[in-house]
Amino acid sequence: MNQSEAINWKTFKEQLAQNPELTLQFQYAENKRVAASYHLTEIKQAAITSVDCGGAMNAWTEIVVQLWEPQEKQQDRAMKVEKALSIIELVEKSLPLNPNGTVKIEFGNSGFDTRQMFPNEVSIEGENLVVDLRPDAVQCKAIGRGGSCGTTESGEECCTPTVAEKPQFALKNLVVADACCTPGSGCC
Repeated sequence: MNQSEAINWKTFKEQLAQNPELTLQFQYAENKRVAASYHLTEIKQAAITSVDCGGAMNAWTEIVVQLWEPQEKQQDRAMKVEKALSIIELVEKSLPLNPNGTVKIEFGNSGFDTRQMFPNEVSIEGENLVVDLRPDAVQCKAIGRGGSCGTTESGEECCTPTVAEKPQFALKNLVVADACCTPGSGCC
């Protein structure tokens, strides 16, 4: 199952639940998997609120599954999907997770900087359920709304919100030449 969009929490859990007997593997780079002794250390739910470069407010929820790879190998086989599901169940007893939240997997090790990645494809390879991870990408939300990113033909900068033109005022000299105070004149 190749994802062109980010997968939501409900769909991710459903994919796990369809294969509880399989071993759960995570591939974080081409031909590189998280070590079999990984731990699913926590699940976070983050409500994100932002304002983009076009001045539009955006809001969404992310569900972040954190994986930790111990320095020393502790086992030869990764956890079964059913074990991951039992951790999820434990978490959801205390923290109801938004089924529409975008799933990210957080992982890093000594050779791979910690980052949050999207589940891209979930596939069965023998006795393994493999979650292929792909990095998040920076995006301009204004383009997604039909705006532009960069300088427009009229010279406006990237996604700049339209601002009403400031009114122009003419300044007049309201001081009468003879009414000026000078040092020693006694006017002050």
